[in-house]
Amino acid sequence: MTEDEMRKRLTALQVEHRDLDIAIEALLHTGGPDQLQVARLKKRKLRLRDQISQIEDYLTPDIIA
Repeated sequence: MTEDEMRKRLTALQVEHRDLDIAIEALLHTGGPDQLQVARLKKRKLRLRDQISQIEDYLTPDIIA
């Protein structure tokens, strides 16, 4: 995967992460939140966060000060 492709993938993951935030909030503010669905969305959000961190670590050069 090229650096440009990684940056595009990073952007897509960040958008999906924000969308999950919105979806979780919407479920919590409805009358009877489905706890199982909320838990699944939160797990997905954590997996996305891990993927985002891995890509950011790869794209950020190691600078020895």
